[in-house]
Amino acid sequence: MSRIGIFGGSFDPVHNTHLALAHAALAHLRLDELRWVPTGEPWHKASVPADAVHRLAMLKLALAGDAHFTIDEIELRRAGPSYTIETVRALQAAQPGEHTWFLVIGQDQYERFHTWHGWEELLARVTLAVANRAGVPPVAPPELQCVPHRAEVVPMPPSTLAATDIRSRLARGLPIDTLVPPAVASYIAQHALYRKH
Repeated sequence: MSRIGIFGGSFDPVHNTHLALAHAALAHLRLDELRWVPTGEPWHKASVPADAVHRLAMLKLALAGDAHFTIDEIELRRAGPSYTIETVRALQAAQPGEHTWFLVIGQDQYERFHTWHGWEELLARVTLAVANRAGVPPVAPPELQCVPHRAEVVPMPPSTLAATDIRSRLARGLPIDTLVPPAVASYIAQHALYRKH
């Protein structure tokens, strides 16, 4: 039986806190592999992410050389909004058998989980792996407290870094060298991403 983690997001851009969470989940949950799933068209975000080609290229640069990490482009190939439940159904159907599936999410996502499309079915299919980013254990929102589900806390150093902060810094011409892997910083500079025009 393998232990498989799913880590979805727009990764716009991928940054060091994403990587810290991925490594923490890998170690804490004893995963055999962690699949990064870049979002195609996020249903829950008002802003349009950077072009998928760029987000995928940055992700490949950030994960290069780590055999436990793989990138699954399933949502980038799907037309229309990306729903996690559809992705999980497809991944589990493609890999039947006795596997334990974990969905790696942040505290903020845990608090809003009941707003996700098909969230009750999703809870039945995966164990939630919730990042403990603020140093305070995450608490299930009231909507989830009455629904049986499996959740594990992934200990993380306190961090408030978000991709929006990086995009804001880039738009103002500020450095991001300590916030993203060097190869990602170089790629962003080379392609002049997230700059105001």
